[in-house]
Parts: sequence; C-alpha cells; structure tokens
Amino acid sequence: MEEKLFWIGLLVGLHYYLTRVFTEKKKFASERFFRAWHAVFVALMAFIAALLLIVTVDNRSGDVVTSSLFSARQVLYGAAAALAGFAWGWWRRPAGQPGTVIKGDLDWSETVFSAVLLASVVMYLFVQAFKIPSGSMRTTFVEGDHLFVNKMLYGLRLPYTGKKLLAFKKPGRLDIVVFQFPSSDPSEIQCGGPQYGKDFIKRVVGLPGETVELRDGAVFINGAPLAEEAYVQYTDGFRYPPAPGVQRAAYQAYWEKGMLGKMYSDHVRDNFGPVTVPAGSYLVMGDNRDRSCDSRYWGPVPASLIKGRAWFTYWPPSRMSVPE
Repeated sequence: MEEKLFWIGLLVGLHYYLTRVFTEKKKFASERFFRAWHAVFVALMAFIAALLLIVTVDNRSGDVVTSSLFSARQVLYGAAAALAGFAWGWWRRPAGQPGTVIKGDLDWSETVFSAVLLASVVMYLFVQAFKIPSGSMRTTFVEGDHLFVNKMLYGLRLPYTGKKLLAFKKPGRLDIVVFQFPSSDPSEIQCGGPQYGKDFIKRVVGLPGETVELRDGAVFINGAPLAEEAYVQYTDGFRYPPAPGVQRAAYQAYWEKGMLGKMYSDHVRDNFGPVTVPAGSYLVMGDNRDRSCDSRYWGPVPASLIKGRAWFTYWPPSRMSVPE
C-alpha cells in the first residue's frame, strides 16, 4: 500500500507543479484553458478517490494478486471515475474568478500531496497498520485483530532494492514478524490460492544456519528440543506421519524451492525436516500449528522480505495488548 501511496503522491505533486508553471505563464487568462485544467483537477481527485477505494476493498478481501503496482481492474475503476470527474468539471463551471478557483485547486493539490507522501513515508519506514486475516496465529492473534507493525527495528528498507539500512537488530527466535510472501511468480498456488505480493504474519522459529526438525509436532533445533512453547495451540488429536522415502538432500532442495506442501501436503505438518535454514533466511510458523500454512509447506523467508515486528494490538479495545 505504501508504494501505491508514494506514486499517487507524485502524481498529485506533478499536478501542483504544472499548475504553478501555468499560473506564471498566465495560461488561465484563457477561459477554455482554465475550464480544461480545472476539469483535470476534478478528474485527478476522482481518480485517486476511486483507486484508493478499490485498492482498500481488494486488500481487505485478499482476492487480487498482481505483479504490477496496480491491477488492470483497479486502473479501470480509477479511469472511469476520472472520465466522470472530467466531464463534471468541464460542464459545471465553478463560481468565482479563474484565479480564485485555480488557487483553491492548488491548495487542495498541495494538501493531498503532502498528506499522501507523508503517509507513504511513515508506512514504508516506520510503522504500518496490519489486520489479521486468518486463524493461523490463534490465540496470540485472532481474525480481525488490528495491530501496528514496527518497521524500523530490522532496518530501513530502500525502495525496490531489497536492501536495508540502520538495522537495530536482526529477527530473533520467537519474534512475530510481518513479511511479504516469498514468491516471484504471481500465478504460483500455495496454501490453496495465489499468495504473491501478500503480507503474512508468523513467528520466527528457525534462524539462519540452524537445522530444524519437527517430530510428532515437537520442534527440534540442531537436534535439541525447543523449550516449551506456551504460545502454541494444537487443535487436532492426531499427528500425520512423515513424508515417505525422501532423501535428505532432495528434501532440502524441495523445501527451499517451496515444493514440499505441493508434493506431500499435510505429511510435512507434524513430521518435518530436518532442513537447514539458508543464510539470510528464516523459518517461520504460525502459533496455531495444526491450522497454519507456513514455512513447513512453502519454504524459508529471506530477510529482505521481512517488513517488521508485531508491535501491539490496538483494535478491538478488549484485545489491546503487546504480543509475547
């Protein structure tokens, strides 16, 4: 969302800049040019409003997966609103002198530009709101919980580079992290559907270089059992047997390529590994172990895709808390 707001802010900034240029060149002395440019302003505001509305709806439903900044559907809705806005702005001449009307348009452009750009910077670098979409983290989080994510802790992300600066710390074991799903293929099916570009929330279990294994649901790190996981919930009374007859080297390769869930389904849920977490990556799992599609199924999460650590739940008020 923050990338979308950034480019929307730049679009409004361009309108603000051109309006200043046209004002200096006295272009608005022409009634026709004045009406056309005011109509452009109305079209731009309508485009932004419609685009943000449909993006918000798509994000909440989780149905739209695209490798581009905006989906064709989102742009189509925005374009339709822009055409309607342009027609309305052209045929309904605003009251007042051209200079006064254009000054009002300029003030609105400056306000929207500043607000949108500031919001995108804050969301990208510092803190972001996140809504829990599923029950995979029960009972730490439940469906519909709203929380803030600390995006500074693991470093400031440089846009479109996958690099981070000024990291205060690296993700640690048991940290609850929000990350972009590790897939480069928008058509890839994982966890019952396409997950490309979506944000997930899970708990870090395996660190880079560690060997992780599950035996009948119990987690082992480098051959030693992990301390009691008080936050974990098991809902099934049975354990799936391990995947049959897979050599360790092949198992590791399948896991790193995100193929285990596709090949062995729930046979990796309770008896998994052993696998070695690659350098610069993490193994994550949901607290609701029997109802979580996580690293057991689709592989490790590169550090570059981790956006931040869960900070605190702010909604609903009855569930306000700092996660453990």
